[in-house]
Amino acid sequence: MDCPSCAGKIETALRRLPGVHSAEVRFATERLRVQLTNEGSREQVVRAIHAAGFTPFNEQDEAPAAPAWRQHGTLFSLLLLMLLAAGAHLWLPAATPWLFTLATLWGLVPVGRQAWRLARSGSPFSIEMLMTVAATGALFLGETAEAAMVLLLFSVGERLESLAAGKARQGVKTLMALVPEQARRLTRNGVEEVAIEQLAPGDEIEVHPGGRLPVDGTLLNASAAFDESAITGESLPVDRAQGEKLAAGSLVVDRAVRIRVTSQPGHSTLDRILHLMEEADAHRAPIARFIDRFSRWYTPAMIAAATLVAVLPPLLLAADWQTWIYRGLVLLLIGCPCALVISTPAAVTSALAAATRLGVLIKGGAALEQLGRIDTLAFDKTGTLTRGQPVLHELCLYHDVSRKQAMALAAGLESGAHHPLAQALVAAAEAEGVEPVATGEKHTLSGAGIQSEWQGKALLIGSPAQLEAARYSPQQAADIERLRAAACTLVVLAVDRQVIALFALRDPLRADAGTGIAALRELGINSLMLTGDHDMTARAIAAELNLDYRAGLKPEHKLQEVVRLGEQGRLGMVGDGINDAPALKQASIGIAMGQGTDVALDSADAALTHNRLTALADAVRLSRATSANIRQNITLALGLKAVFLITSVTGVTGLWLAVLADTGATALVTLNALRLLRFRGRPS
Repeated sequence: MDCPSCAGKIETALRRLPGVHSAEVRFATERLRVQLTNEGSREQVVRAIHAAGFTPFNEQDEAPAAPAWRQHGTLFSLLLLMLLAAGAHLWLPAATPWLFTLATLWGLVPVGRQAWRLARSGSPFSIEMLMTVAATGALFLGETAEAAMVLLLFSVGERLESLAAGKARQGVKTLMALVPEQARRLTRNGVEEVAIEQLAPGDEIEVHPGGRLPVDGTLLNASAAFDESAITGESLPVDRAQGEKLAAGSLVVDRAVRIRVTSQPGHSTLDRILHLMEEADAHRAPIARFIDRFSRWYTPAMIAAATLVAVLPPLLLAADWQTWIYRGLVLLLIGCPCALVISTPAAVTSALAAATRLGVLIKGGAALEQLGRIDTLAFDKTGTLTRGQPVLHELCLYHDVSRKQAMALAAGLESGAHHPLAQALVAAAEAEGVEPVATGEKHTLSGAGIQSEWQGKALLIGSPAQLEAARYSPQQAADIERLRAAACTLVVLAVDRQVIALFALRDPLRADAGTGIAALRELGINSLMLTGDHDMTARAIAAELNLDYRAGLKPEHKLQEVVRLGEQGRLGMVGDGINDAPALKQASIGIAMGQGTDVALDSADAALTHNRLTALADAVRLSRATSANIRQNITLALGLKAVFLITSVTGVTGLWLAVLADTGATALVTLNALRLLRFRGRPS
């Protein structure tokens, strides 16, 4: 399927079958769910899908891949024939119309065949039918070059949509790739490698550091650290204690762990996220292409009008048949929607090219149109409003310890560790030119820190919870409370269990976050932050950016919030993680950060390739300018047609003026659309 309208065509074809109670196509995951009555059969459904021009395949199998020559052969051969026809005009003018006619017939065969299939399946006024009527009408009146060009542009657009659809479905495969196919199950006879489908609730499995959990489960170890950013959006690894629940897809950070399986096969957290993506795709009304919507009444109306003009005067008024057939054909040419077919894609193509220069990748005209209509924009926090990487925010020193000494001890302890906090401390020391101090043998405290020795004294670095409250002086306790309120993650450095330094790390805001929010506010767009982080962290960030927020949201809660906000107005969503994918799909338009996960990028309708939040306001302005340009094009194309429709029926204008009106309108609307290429965003 190339676009969501394809899903609607399949549903229409199946719902007409006597044995089908309901049919629902999920475009994002290419899944079809059919409820049959006693009269229905699977074979009947398969035949109906084939009859509509689509190919079904079993979910456990790979989609059948056609060879490249078969996918693009018609397009390239049509382009070659048109180039030959254009070249023949220079040395053999008499052959030019015949070559254009051959090109038109060659391109019309697959389009006409699909239009016929869809008509028989219950979709008579599809975009394929529109192209068939337009090309046939132009060919019948001798406008062979125009007929061939319409088919060429249509074929190019279909190929681009097909590539975009394939890329989006690749994102679903990337999501499922987070879960390993094999697991290490613990049995009485030792460890055995099994497929995850063989795991059942109650089984015990082992996962080594750097591995991801294949299923949901509970932790059997005393404690361990897990990177859950792919699921919850939490920017830092979290410590889990024995008995706590763990989600499939979580990354083990510091030690081998034992997990008791709690989820059934196919019902893990990642499976639920995939299901949420499907639900969001199903409940969000498909944005049909403008030309397809317009053709539902325009094409049959113009065909009917031309027919009536050709036959009614001779039948009712005994007028000359040849004269009125000629006028009917002129009207059919004027009604040929070539200008409309070309003008809207021309405006969209120009705008998409301009958006690329602004650092915004927009996936098609429907997304571009929706972008200019939003009145609220919801942001994920981690990796979207913030950089997604912790840095040293503040260092508090005690007992006359120097900054250089504290940094050297911290870097010596954390050197070689993979924890993001450890890497942030080592990077801070390197940035200040501090060499790490050599320490004794290091011992990792599961999910809590590192202990060692230095100059015969016990050395400890870790979370403040590693020391008893009595170990902190009033000043140190006050600093801890102050920095926690400032949304900082704290690390203490202690010698002989006496705190000598307090490191405060923070995920900083993007440099242009405030400017980007302010620019959106100028456009009348409200901003809101949706995050899985704690309320205290979210409150500090929201206050700094002067926006509202919702904290502690899991993927399903974030999706529910997006649904609720979407009912109040047109909502856009900006995110970067896998956990944001359902919300990105549910929103009127989803926007992913360029450095985000593949699933977020593929689930979104647009992406900020340069990660500049200020580009959001530029993209909204461009969208609104494009909508205005399209309205101008439609008014121009239909206005000229309306004028010449009257003059052709009254006999004032003939065939050559009708051709001039159609081609002139096409040229004018195309030139108008090209003005969008000059669009420039505001300086950052």
